[in-house]
Amino acid sequence: MSNQFDLVIRGGTIVDGTGAQPYVADIGVQGGVIAEIGNITASGREEIDASGLTVTPGFVDVHTHYDGQITWENRMVPSSNHGVTTVVMGNCGVGFAPSRPEHRELMIKLMEGVEDIPEVVMAAGVPFNWETFPDYLDALDQRVSDVDFATQIPHSPLRVFVMGERGANLEPATQDDLAEMRRHVSEAVKAGALGVASSRNLFHRFRSGELAPSVTTELDEVLALAEGLRDAGEGTFQCNPNLDNDAEDELKIFRAIAEQAGVPVTFSLISIATRLENWHRYIAGVRQAAADGLTIRCQFMPRPMGVMYGLDLSYHPFSLNPSYRPIAKLPLAEKVARMRDPELRARLIAEEPDDPNPAFVGLLKSIGALYRIGDPADYNFASECSIQAEAERRGINPREMIYDALLEEEGRAILCSYSSDVPAYMAKSRDLIGQDNMIVALGDGGAHYGMICDAAYTTYLLTGRLGRDGLDLPTAIKALTSQPARSVGLCDRGQLGVGYKADINVLDIPNMVLHRPRVVADLPAGGKRLSQKSKGYVATIVSGAVTYRNGEATDALPGRLVRGARGAPAAAMAAQHEVA
Repeated sequence: MSNQFDLVIRGGTIVDGTGAQPYVADIGVQGGVIAEIGNITASGREEIDASGLTVTPGFVDVHTHYDGQITWENRMVPSSNHGVTTVVMGNCGVGFAPSRPEHRELMIKLMEGVEDIPEVVMAAGVPFNWETFPDYLDALDQRVSDVDFATQIPHSPLRVFVMGERGANLEPATQDDLAEMRRHVSEAVKAGALGVASSRNLFHRFRSGELAPSVTTELDEVLALAEGLRDAGEGTFQCNPNLDNDAEDELKIFRAIAEQAGVPVTFSLISIATRLENWHRYIAGVRQAAADGLTIRCQFMPRPMGVMYGLDLSYHPFSLNPSYRPIAKLPLAEKVARMRDPELRARLIAEEPDDPNPAFVGLLKSIGALYRIGDPADYNFASECSIQAEAERRGINPREMIYDALLEEEGRAILCSYSSDVPAYMAKSRDLIGQDNMIVALGDGGAHYGMICDAAYTTYLLTGRLGRDGLDLPTAIKALTSQPARSVGLCDRGQLGVGYKADINVLDIPNMVLHRPRVVADLPAGGKRLSQKSKGYVATIVSGAVTYRNGEATDALPGRLVRGARGAPAAAMAAQHEVA
């Protein structure tokens, strides 16, 4: 008898991504889609025994920056090794297309400043075998990966592509400029972009300190981009708000986009100490928009955003001090030896950061509590565990203790600072996970290689939040799968049902472990980045092919470019119709 299925997953507890209660069944996969769910008697060419394990849809990460990484490598780590099977890039208004030859260095420098990707890495890795955004999509069509990947057209490159130096210099757009940007957005979406992305965040700057081209643009320019989506007949508008502004003012812009262009809007919900009141105002605004018939969604992390500091990373509390500059590029061992000199130690502890980019000076000056990260990585820090609290208990200058902590493990220690107090953040976000228009995201995979390692938020949600504050497994899985998928129009995935794409995780959740981040030098030109591994992913499957077994990558690279929105499978629609 011939095998009926390419793959059969047997006896697992299915959590289907809809929020429904778990049940035990087999899953049969054929031709990259789910062909049957139930008691399957036929065999498969490959079989996975999932008895005692949890079977879920593959996770969907809608806020990444793999725009460059997808052009030079085939594994979208650190997302694909944490159960993610689809990523969406082109966020925050930055990327590499559209781009004329004379503007490519500018695009590289912008990504260096905004997303902390070393210039030398991009210069060596990004081929720039495109100019227009459809050209870029055609180039991506030639790539294969361990995940599916989709993208959005970013505002800053588009502005420079249309306006040239005027766009980079933040000059106002003319009516002709606006019409041309609108045309390019429509053209990009018709070619396969999921939407357009912009940023108003004042932290988004070139490394030299100049603001990203999109940040100060007027409302008429933002609306021109949105009108391009309307012209194309689909697509979402993603935006990073001005974090220094009142939530109400930013929400007025998002509402104007949704009202005048009739398109969904999604924005980054970030908690910062200077604007704590904005969090609840943004949430209230999202819910009011829904009541008014508008689609505005926020993206948020399941824990506070964490910045990593270390001698082998991009920054640490002394990295912008004048006395550090002469040793900044020394090999780690030499740097550690120099920093153990008592005279240099005293100077560095006494100095203040100095840099032409005020955003980075502000970042270091505003560092709150710092924590050592152990293994396994427990991010639910208690305030009394901070280095500063320890210093206070011991009667030591906190800067001295931070300095010495950086030298631990021969300089390989990693310290973490959160943007928000952990218990307070857990309390104010506990009712958002799984709720309408609240999307768990902001992992930023593919960016901030030496500052942030948040792409493992999927594993964190299952190890650090599941079971807390009443968060149950069906809700957690829904928040990682169907909700983000639908928020960007990818309705053919994120759910386990007949006809859906066979993107699947087989998980050993009780034994799941999130390991501490570590520094690896595996980027183009020898560039470094943070890597993070985990335990508990028995299998990750993309289009029916196993891409990871027990946390280790296989040779399978089934991931492809996803062009445009995808409707729910016909089989699923028929089943819903029968129920109705």
